[in-house]
Amino acid sequence: MNWDSTPTDTAADTDGRLVGAAADGEDQAVEAALRPKSLSEFVGQERVREQLDLVLRAARQRGATADHVLLSGAPGLGKTTLSMIIAAEMDAPIRITSGPAIQHAGDLAAILSSLQEGEVLFLDEIHRMSRPAEEMLYMAMEDFRVDVIVGKGPGATAIPLELPPFTLVGATTRAGLLPPPLRDRFGFTAHMEFYGPAELERVISRSAELLDVTIEADGAGEIAGRSRGTPRIANRLLRRVRDYAQVKADGTVTREIAAAALKVYEVDGRGLDRLDRAVLEALLKLFGGGPVGLSTLSVAVGEERETVEEVAEPFLVREGLLARTPRGRVATPAAWAHLGLTPPQGGGTGGTGQGDLFST
Repeated sequence: MNWDSTPTDTAADTDGRLVGAAADGEDQAVEAALRPKSLSEFVGQERVREQLDLVLRAARQRGATADHVLLSGAPGLGKTTLSMIIAAEMDAPIRITSGPAIQHAGDLAAILSSLQEGEVLFLDEIHRMSRPAEEMLYMAMEDFRVDVIVGKGPGATAIPLELPPFTLVGATTRAGLLPPPLRDRFGFTAHMEFYGPAELERVISRSAELLDVTIEADGAGEIAGRSRGTPRIANRLLRRVRDYAQVKADGTVTREIAAAALKVYEVDGRGLDRLDRAVLEALLKLFGGGPVGLSTLSVAVGEERETVEEVAEPFLVREGLLARTPRGRVATPAAWAHLGLTPPQGGGTGGTGQGDLFST
């Protein structure tokens, strides 16, 4: 806290925080309104939808609680939305928490002991849950009971606590980090794939209708092409294009309006944003296309190592613009072409003294 701040400065700061909080709350409300409420409304993921529909319908016909469900895939593909749909389809309440929030077995025991029969427990980022809580979850998922340890040392005793049948929906962006004993206890597992342009156009058209935005087919296609195959990004870009169309045009989203709006927000034709282009430009212009280490590349763009590795690189690799190698990050010919640059002679190492990537 700055003790030298005047009352006026403090009030201004508080107002700014309140405005920021209000804006965040508005965005969350819009996102909630755009979420599909049933499997029939959910766009894309056809295979997952069909399989999940069979699981839920069979459970309803038996009058039983649905099997535990594990959803994996990149952020923004609809894992949280599907968990809410599962609860809605089963006509059950839903409890939402996350792996990082459960650091002790007691945290999990408190949540499990308060569940109602048939309730859906959504556990986001389940791979980040603590090991003691994870081991408690094994018994809870399989036998619907947990052992609560009372006391410490030789005098500690385990008190069995019976749990009502419930459905655990786990979501993870890194399924490989889940231990096999936990993964095997899920009755249904599904991997969420990135969306194609046609599916994203359907997502954008549906969201535009809910937001009362007039959008032409080519406008939806322009936004879809820059959305990285991710519905969450598509909806976010739609809202920003809507703002531009409202202020700079007549409110109708055409291809030209969408392209002009996304240029303002620094999203190019392939969906690369400022950070993505900064990484590529540093790799190409400063290091001649690589190979270069991740730490060096992060310093060059002024970002944390984790930000470059987890935010920018997955999309660049998926787009075929960057490759991860044992010797460092390397730009592909497509990266040079995308930025309109000519690769240097001699394999594209840019004279770093490291030699050609494939030299012996």
